[in-house]
Amino acid sequence: MDQIKIGRFIAERRRLQGLTQAQLAEKLNITDRAVSKWETGRSLPDATLMLALCEILGISVNELLSGEKVTMENNQEKNEQLLLEMAKEIERKNKTIWSAMWAIMTVSIIGLLAGIFAAAFFIPEGPWQLVVILAVVVVFLIPCFYALKLEVSVGAYKCKNCGHEIVPTYKEALNAMHRGTTRYLKCPKCNKRTWCKKVIRRD
Repeated sequence: MDQIKIGRFIAERRRLQGLTQAQLAEKLNITDRAVSKWETGRSLPDATLMLALCEILGISVNELLSGEKVTMENNQEKNEQLLLEMAKEIERKNKTIWSAMWAIMTVSIIGLLAGIFAAAFFIPEGPWQLVVILAVVVVFLIPCFYALKLEVSVGAYKCKNCGHEIVPTYKEALNAMHRGTTRYLKCPKCNKRTWCKKVIRRD
């Protein structure tokens, strides 16, 4: 989606309705700074505001996300183009989340190993060494739980038995045995437990 084009369209429709940024913001119970960000293409309206915004501007959601008025002749084409762009945007965001998850995991593991190594070699044996090692483990395992949340939030896990794509809850993923991002899960379709490989792009 072209945020600049959408922003210009919002500004154009707002002016056609005889509204200032402040007046539009007041109708939507938001700040005029948010409206300014939309119109300059720095952000998009929140999904919860889109219907109300479209009603005020006298346009459809399809027209809002296309950044132009849509005629009956090109409506189907615009719908297909919009769906394709949304799918690409979701895929791009999923890849970003996936990269962030691996970055968090890598930094956490390196930090954990470095902390344990430092405690083992620079702190004399005894209760304080054990306390420091336990503290290091706790500190560097917390980001790992967040990384798992990111992992679960994108794509799905593909059942090795029937090919069904499983989206487990965070608790199910946490409790499942795993090898990297492959988890031992029960498939709701075939009712069998198998090693389910993570797939980012769902079919």
